[in-house]
Amino acid sequence: MSTVRLTTAQALVRFLAAQYTERDGERHRLIAATWGIFGHGNVAGIGQALVEDRTLMPFHQGRNEQATVHAAVGYARQSNRLSAHAVTTSIGPGATNLVTGAALATIDHLPVLLLPGDTFATRPADPVLQQLQLPYAGDVSVNDCLRPVSVYFDRVGRPEALVPAALEAVRVLADPVATGAVTLALPQDVQAEAYDWPEEFFAERTWRVRRPRPDAAELDAAVRAVRAAERPLVVAGGGVRYSGAEDALRAFAERTGLPVATTQAGKGVLPYDHPCDVGGVGHTGTETAGALARTADLVIGVGTRYTDFTTASGTLFPEGARFLNLNVTGFDAHKQAALPLVADAREGLTALTRTLDGHRSRDPEEWAAAKRDWQERVDTAYAAPDEGARPTQAQVLGALDTLVDARDILINAAGSLPGDLHKLWRPRSADQYHVEYGYSCMGYEIPAAIGVLLAAPGRPVWALVGDGTYLMNPTEIVTAVQERLPLKLVVLQNHGYASIGGLSEAVGAERYGTDYRYRDADGGFTGPPLPVDLGANAASLGMRVLRPRTVRDLREALREARAATVPTCVYVETETPDTVSGPPPAPAWWDVPVAETATRKAAVEAREEYDRHVTARRRHL
Repeated sequence: MSTVRLTTAQALVRFLAAQYTERDGERHRLIAATWGIFGHGNVAGIGQALVEDRTLMPFHQGRNEQATVHAAVGYARQSNRLSAHAVTTSIGPGATNLVTGAALATIDHLPVLLLPGDTFATRPADPVLQQLQLPYAGDVSVNDCLRPVSVYFDRVGRPEALVPAALEAVRVLADPVATGAVTLALPQDVQAEAYDWPEEFFAERTWRVRRPRPDAAELDAAVRAVRAAERPLVVAGGGVRYSGAEDALRAFAERTGLPVATTQAGKGVLPYDHPCDVGGVGHTGTETAGALARTADLVIGVGTRYTDFTTASGTLFPEGARFLNLNVTGFDAHKQAALPLVADAREGLTALTRTLDGHRSRDPEEWAAAKRDWQERVDTAYAAPDEGARPTQAQVLGALDTLVDARDILINAAGSLPGDLHKLWRPRSADQYHVEYGYSCMGYEIPAAIGVLLAAPGRPVWALVGDGTYLMNPTEIVTAVQERLPLKLVVLQNHGYASIGGLSEAVGAERYGTDYRYRDADGGFTGPPLPVDLGANAASLGMRVLRPRTVRDLREALREARAATVPTCVYVETETPDTVSGPPPAPAWWDVPVAETATRKAAVEAREEYDRHVTARRRHL
């Protein structure tokens, strides 16, 4: 057997460069690039390997380790999980900074390969810099924090151990059932150690992404359930998009006449103006979808995890409703005590449509009037009667709505924007709506937008953030400037955590600690707003900054940003919405426990309201 002598790090980079996925005859490089920040734990290993042959593996320089994972996740989502990025860090704080991003990737079932440096395997000195020293365990490092948030974890303690570890890592990354954050912890001495590697290790490998077809007995049970239902409703999640099943879903809905409600991850899989689309479902959804959910006797989940926002904390679907879940993972297919249909979303929908043989359950005219009424409410929220006034948040979305087309991609993750977007946004394409709500991670948007720009060059990509989210993680603005990526950043300055402020008020906590204001004499934060200028901050990091003052200015600034070829920020001071111009209220409940005992009137009243709602919670068995 012929061999080649390389360091462990050089071998890993060469191996990763030769891995591909294939689905439906289309081939993709599995690890298309590596993000990294170098320190003593990886600069002489992975860092040297990346510079040894720069043509093997493109490299992106990050500014914050968590943010580099978010960028990799944004790339993987835009690539429908068929291509991914790796992230390398030094040991210690660089590695532990990966944990939040890893949790997000695993929760959202999106592939990312994490390559944190680790302390010496040979222990030449003990402890070394940044080593976690525990009296009860000599083999634990800070990288063990990544175990519970990784779908696969291995520590490569010897060069030859890389072969099985690397093969298993890429197998998991390419598997739609198992994928998420994969961690290979790399001791810094092992990274630099040479070994005679078999040349076969570096041969090109193609990992075929399976499309499992439904079991005949499960399909038969599913068809009987659909035929027997009088008021079925489809709940479409992100699995529809990752499977590329949008056309199959459209055909299924059109043939059966079924209404299709969407989760945050699924929004856009049908165009907003399709007769069968009824909008977002759950706490942040539309009244149209909510009314259909409350009367459904069969809920057909397609590629959804049924989070509490989707089910309104177990209060949305009626007692006696049955569930039929089409999902590529058995774990999710069995949720809500459902009839499982374990299969790829496209294959399962195609089989259902064919086997139902023209069966039609409902007529879209049933909810057509409700859809028109909801769109009128959206128009009201978007409308700006006074073009010279300061815009509300909903009016910012309305101005953007008039500007975009099917090429634009909107990215958001946290604050009050996910709720407004789920209710109001009108997606023009299947991948336009990119709201990360599995982890709803503040600070995701800017780095994720960079990942999306790398996966979809030439398309306008908008990162929508509030001031609270911006302050969490603006560092990758520097990366966008360095890479000359035309990121379009919209910062909504409302002086605090607006979403949590509203929630705090609803649960009797009286907005305490949620506004960005000076501290008052009584210890609260009720003084004047802080004199923070985030636009100046964005400019200091290299962005071009536009500062619209009015709705009229805003429309022009957004047009200018969309046409820009350099990273551009639109910095907007928003007006607090009133009952006329604000978005419609939540159409369904969300369980946030309220203090059972309290002396303040707001909390006592909030608890009474909580007790009224909680009695409607039910388990579907």
